[in-house]
Amino acid sequence: MLMMDRPRGCRTLLLVLFLGNMATALEVPLDLPQPPTITHQSPKDYIVDPRENIVIHCEAKGKPHPSFSWTRNGIHFDIDLESKVTMKPHSGTLIIDISGGDKAEAYEGVYQCTARNEHGTAISNNIVIRQSRSPLWSKEKIKPIVVQEGVSLVLQCRPPAGLPPPIIFWMDNNFQRLPQSRRVSQGLNGDLYFSNVVTEDSRSDYICYARFPHTQTIQQKQPITVRVLNMDAINETMAAYLNDTDLFGDDPAEERRPSFLVPTGSTSSKMVLRGQVLELECIAEGLPTPEVTWSKVSGELPTKRAFFQNFQKTLQIMDVSEADAGEYRCTAKNRLGSVHHTISVTVKAAPYWISAPRNLVLAPLETGVLTCRARGNPKPTISWFMNGVPIENAPTDLTRKVEDDTIIFTEVQTGSSAVYQCNASNEYGYLLSNAFVNVLAEPPRVLTPLDKVYQVIMNKRALLDCASFGSPLPGIRWFKDSRSSVLDGDPFVFHENGTLEIPVAQAFNSGKYTCVATNSFGISENRVHLEVKEPTRILKQPEYKVVQRNRNVVFECKVKHDPSLIPTMTWLKDNGELPDDERFIVDSDSLTIMEVTENDKGTYTCIMNTTLDQDSASAQLTVVEATPTPAVIYEKPDAPTDLELTDPGARSVQLTWIPGDEHNSPIKKFLIQYEDALHDSGTWHNLTEVPGTKTTAHLKLSPYVHYSFRVIARNEIGYSLPSQPSHQYKTNPAAPDENPSEVKGMGTEPNNLVISWKPLTGLQSNGPGLQYKVMWKQMHVDEKWTSVTVANVSKFVVAGTPTFVPYEVKVQAVNNYGHGPNPAVIIGYSGEDLPVEAPEISRVLVQNSTLAEVNWRSVPAKSVRGKLQGYRVYYWKERSLHKHNGHGHPHHMEQQTLTFGENRSHGKLPGLHPYSLYKVNIRVFNGRGEGPASTSQQFETPEGVPGQPAFLRVTDNNLDSLTLEWGPPHEKNGRLTGYTLKYHSVNNSNELGHLEELTVPANETSITLHNLKYSTRYKFYFSAKTLKGPGPSITEEFATIMDTAMASRQVDIATQGWFIGLMCAIALLILVLLIVCFIKRNKGGKYPVKEKEDAHADPEIQPMKDDDITFGEYSDNEDHKPLKGSRTPSSGTVKRDESDDSLVDYGEGGDGQFNEDGSFIGQYSGKTERDTVQGHESSEAPSPVNAMNSFV
Repeated sequence: MLMMDRPRGCRTLLLVLFLGNMATALEVPLDLPQPPTITHQSPKDYIVDPRENIVIHCEAKGKPHPSFSWTRNGIHFDIDLESKVTMKPHSGTLIIDISGGDKAEAYEGVYQCTARNEHGTAISNNIVIRQSRSPLWSKEKIKPIVVQEGVSLVLQCRPPAGLPPPIIFWMDNNFQRLPQSRRVSQGLNGDLYFSNVVTEDSRSDYICYARFPHTQTIQQKQPITVRVLNMDAINETMAAYLNDTDLFGDDPAEERRPSFLVPTGSTSSKMVLRGQVLELECIAEGLPTPEVTWSKVSGELPTKRAFFQNFQKTLQIMDVSEADAGEYRCTAKNRLGSVHHTISVTVKAAPYWISAPRNLVLAPLETGVLTCRARGNPKPTISWFMNGVPIENAPTDLTRKVEDDTIIFTEVQTGSSAVYQCNASNEYGYLLSNAFVNVLAEPPRVLTPLDKVYQVIMNKRALLDCASFGSPLPGIRWFKDSRSSVLDGDPFVFHENGTLEIPVAQAFNSGKYTCVATNSFGISENRVHLEVKEPTRILKQPEYKVVQRNRNVVFECKVKHDPSLIPTMTWLKDNGELPDDERFIVDSDSLTIMEVTENDKGTYTCIMNTTLDQDSASAQLTVVEATPTPAVIYEKPDAPTDLELTDPGARSVQLTWIPGDEHNSPIKKFLIQYEDALHDSGTWHNLTEVPGTKTTAHLKLSPYVHYSFRVIARNEIGYSLPSQPSHQYKTNPAAPDENPSEVKGMGTEPNNLVISWKPLTGLQSNGPGLQYKVMWKQMHVDEKWTSVTVANVSKFVVAGTPTFVPYEVKVQAVNNYGHGPNPAVIIGYSGEDLPVEAPEISRVLVQNSTLAEVNWRSVPAKSVRGKLQGYRVYYWKERSLHKHNGHGHPHHMEQQTLTFGENRSHGKLPGLHPYSLYKVNIRVFNGRGEGPASTSQQFETPEGVPGQPAFLRVTDNNLDSLTLEWGPPHEKNGRLTGYTLKYHSVNNSNELGHLEELTVPANETSITLHNLKYSTRYKFYFSAKTLKGPGPSITEEFATIMDTAMASRQVDIATQGWFIGLMCAIALLILVLLIVCFIKRNKGGKYPVKEKEDAHADPEIQPMKDDDITFGEYSDNEDHKPLKGSRTPSSGTVKRDESDDSLVDYGEGGDGQFNEDGSFIGQYSGKTERDTVQGHESSEAPSPVNAMNSFV
């Protein structure tokens, strides 16, 4: 603030106060000396989160930059002694680190920041640091609440006291808020009030929650159970047990007039501070539920600041002032009466500013004033401080005089700069303001940027700034264009801060303006420019439309605006955004809605915005049903006609046309095609599409093309025929706009570089004489580009290049009218040659009998003579190690190849044969091929387990012995140490006998097994083994032969006539039984015995007897005896009688059974896996004959 008193002889207090009122706040440039100014500080009441570091802000500016210190609880706070406390560089902000487990409460207290430099000291507010608290709810056991229906009820919440206080809400077990109404609501204290209870209020999950906002934690009270009893139901129930005694009385809770639950009594009082929110609450009980209303006894409620909450039970007045004091009455009323409560509201006020002291900049010997005016209730006390010290204790200064809320400075002296603090306080709070007095002698400077341009719409207000600084305060004068005369009087208004105002700007006000700032130490000036723009106006507004459904509608909005401003057209529907629908097409001056629906009706507004102003207009759209018409024939549209070219440009032209008949289907779009008679005559290409509502198109063209245009219309049915071509439009040639694409550089021979590209098309050439300027240079070697110009080719070969070196390559298009744009540079490489060095095998590590790992050393990069692509490893088997002295014949195994990447130095060789000699070599390869092979290195694979023996067969079989012969494995994989033979017997039910095991020497090829059972199958497992262990087994089954006598007996019995007859008789009996069952099933038991049918109402359902398979009562003991061996009891098993001829004996041990249709389940013989005997087995498969012989 700069305060200046030019007539120094007049120093009366009246003049000083007047000048104080005229003072203007100024920003002192930071390059000038000035006392500190606090720019940012933490709030007075600062509640911190105990989980986060504490940051107490204190920022200040000044010249020189101020230093900072702190007090805590009025005592100097030494930062250096606090290991957890740091101060940000070039700042006074404190950071208290509590991440190491320190508690925030240890740092609670009152903090004050001091910023000082050589010109003064500024102090912050007292910042009270308190830790937020969210204590747990005390444990309590809440008994269920049982109430009679209709009475009032209060559920207490009583949350723990937190800092800041918690937010209270009631929910159920499912975290759903409990419903509230005029009858049930939550009070300001968090309790839940019921004006009267109903049976539906019975529940066991009334839960009060407290959310502590600072830590975002939620605490939960124990659930409260409420049971609402209906007295009629209880009395009826209790009467049955208490001899009809009426326990509670017949009458339910009676209806009653209202009374207040909160507040109590007929009057109460409330104190609120100015600026806070006044909340008055009246909650009433009664039956029926009362209704609450509010009024102010001695005035009206402030309608704009008064709000009713909680179903009219709470009156809320925002931003309270002294005028809101008085008596407020709440009235609760139901049909039985009403009750009133009067609340007397007193408004107190913490101090608030009327005029806070502002910075004062004075020149030497000037006079100024600092004013500190505050109000409050009670009236605040004003205290002055200088540089943080009570002013009565500050050094005496004869130029300074303190009078209550004002300090008067008279003829200040250089060096008397200081910061003054004003403290206004009462019992409800305090205000603290810093204001410096800076004594400077400075020439003027204009702070507004030079040549700033102001734009304003005609007939609007224009404000031209001339912010300045100087000490003493500079005087401002304005000039327009030339400096011939000072602007003064109408139509100009001059503001104290130097701003020039033109209330109604006109076009002639445009121009250059100069402001000149002058004081006793110098002069400064600045230029600004004013541009007065034409207003934006809508010339043709959208019109009211009535449109049939499924038709198209167009709203036009033609606008005029200042050509130097960029316009933006926006359309709204019913004051909101247009629907996100492709049917809405916004053009530069129109809105088209395709296929209108009922939902499209409404008000449409076009808004034209520029950077300075806007204009808008609206129109209504009404959608009606289409008038019924005869059947409509839909066809493709007719071809457009009358093509015309206008507004010719070097690379553009305007095409207009007249649409053909739509044939009852609106045109969706127009397709514009072109023919290039110069480069591609006779071929039509698509150029662009425009909506079906437009009949013009602005076409962007290419140079050096002979254009002809045609237009094709499209509707829902299809495309029209093309229009007649327009007259030819030739564009002038020009230099190419682009260069060839897909430029590559790649050698095909060791001494060349092939540069290739994708040629431009005739349309891209832009002119005659298209050529390509091919440029190249070797990277890091050549400084200048080598170039050649070629035509009608897409590649160029550079010969005589070094092998595989990088080149920078670029290709530029050139025609007779100039060069194309500067082409991009790509990196290519000359051709590769075969590598000249082989890798060196460092070692071969045999990991097991089938896997080895080979390691190699890479070759020098130069020897690759190309891009290294990898390594190829060749390996092959020389011979097996089985022959004497290691000189066996080679196996001539096929050579195997593995390829490894360029970064590999080792690789694994899989699939090796055990006990063999291998060779391996390695070659490096690039894009051209492989280099020489490395020296082959031999390695041997160790022994492995042998393969399966070649064969196992029987050469001689007897009643009790078998002679086995075998062949050694084809793959011995080492030295054979012997054979292992295991065997056991196998009977007809696949039961296995004891497993025998023999070891056979390696030089044996046969063995005879003695003491075997005759006519028995044996399973053999035979394997070879080496030092590494046994190999896989060959498995075979063989059998000893039968006794000759038994074999002949089997043949004799099988050929006996009686046996064949027995088998035929059994088959005949089975067939008869099947026929009887079939008749029974199909005829439902209609038998010749008529009288016994009449004795039964429903013969079809007569049951069979459990112990007989005869048919109901129609069996007799003589004629229907069960067949021997075929009777089926209820258990489903077949019983054997004492005859040896039972059919059960002919199976493989299974029971003979009948299916449901009477068919015989057991077969004479059944095949299993063991029925087929492998090898030279001589025993026969089981048969009925064998079974019979077993009883002989």
